[in-house]
Amino acid sequence: MVDTTLIGILIDGAGFQVLPFTTVAAAIALHGNRVSRRSVTGQARNVLCGMGVCQECGVTIDGHAHVLGCQTLCCEGMLIETAS
Repeated sequence: MVDTTLIGILIDGAGFQVLPFTTVAAAIALHGNRVSRRSVTGQARNVLCGMGVCQECGVTIDGHAHVLGCQTLCCEGMLIETAS
């Protein structure tokens, strides 16, 4: 049986709920964000490969910068900060 209890996270300060085992990158996309980070020149970047190779999904989670969103599962109360 699959646990369908939603977990609460914050994306850029806004409350959002996702299913368990949702990656941070998927949660950001479901939230409607199109930008996960900005390049050094200010260009909007987002998930490209979805498996941690390109590192375009880097976000700040609970104060830790450069965390790969496609490789990180959402946890209750997680604070996710994007560049958008």
